[in-house]
Amino acid sequence: MKRGLLLIDRGSREKEASEELKIICKEIKAKTDYVFTDFCFLEVIPPYIEEGVTKCLKEDIDSLTIVPYFLYPGRKVKNAVTDVMKLQKNTKVKFLVTKQMSMHKTLVNVVENRISTTLKENQVTLSKKDVDVMIIGHGSKDPNAQMSLTYIVNELKDSYRNVSRCWLEIEPPDIFEGIKKCEKDNPKVLVIVFYFLHEGAHVKTDINNDLIPALEKSNLKKTYITKHLGTDEKMIDLIIERAKEVENAN
Repeated sequence: MKRGLLLIDRGSREKEASEELKIICKEIKAKTDYVFTDFCFLEVIPPYIEEGVTKCLKEDIDSLTIVPYFLYPGRKVKNAVTDVMKLQKNTKVKFLVTKQMSMHKTLVNVVENRISTTLKENQVTLSKKDVDVMIIGHGSKDPNAQMSLTYIVNELKDSYRNVSRCWLEIEPPDIFEGIKKCEKDNPKVLVIVFYFLHEGAHVKTDINNDLIPALEKSNLKKTYITKHLGTDEKMIDLIIERAKEVENAN
């Protein structure tokens, strides 16, 4: 059976997001036997879903594995799946839609990789048990989205001294509140995780607009910030795992 793979991303005007998706598709292709790998966007900029799927259907494939490349379940993922399945009636190619990237042990490993890499780059030799971690997520009113980040926090708690989360927008605690909470814990070292897939406007600008003044007003002495999740090798492995889950089930 000849398979193709299509990532559906939310969409970003920042060129770094598209560049990262190109790298991810290239790495997936190198690790698998897909005839091709490609990406499209739910919103913001083209190629949108219809254009992305139409391009895929011009390839010689029997099945198309479609990956909603989102960190949280919720309305955006549902919209992406709905838009895809509208196009199934126009083709004999079988569409298989994976779960999004949340609630998976490999995603925990991606976050741990980012933390350990940041500590190493800054020559911090403390035991994990002496390190505090704060994860900054996007924010959502969807309880499933909150649950998905809480899952990451809970999975990390046994490894680090303290693990907390806050949100960039929409829901409390916000970044200022998150920093205040960490301050009360009096950490030796605080690692701040940017829990975002791409180096878009949120990572490049929005978070820092709140985080920098929050840190300046705090008495935290040693704080380090990770890179976003991006093109981490384990992130690519997670996409492949999600794809194989649905392919093996069908």
